Amino acid sequence: MHFRIRRNCLSPALGNGRGNLWRCIIYIVKRTQLYLDDDLWQALHARAQAEGTTISELVREATRERYLGKLEERKRAMQAIIGIRKDRPEFQDSDAYIRGLRHGDRIERLARK
Repeated sequence: MHFRIRRNCLSPALGNGRGNLWRCIIYIVKRTQLYLDDDLWQALHARAQAEGTTISELVREATRERYLGKLEERKRAMQAIIGIRKDRPEFQDSDAYIRGLRHGDRIERLARK
């Protein structure tokens, strides 16, 4: 198992004004090795340099698009399910619904102490 850490700098307005507020994202990844012919490697190398990225990132991106579907299609699918249950009567008062799911009297017992 390998870990890949990506550090993205957030907006300087969110930090101390010097832009050094960091968000770290840790991915658990599998390592693999690819054998590329010279033409393909040169094309990927040129593209990576032009885009300021790595060959590995280009391969990951292309693989995701090919085998997981395009990002925009996935976003549209996720957006399509938002709110599909909003008109159900039990969700009109979400606080009451959530409280109704909770079992026990722990909160009341804590309030009595």
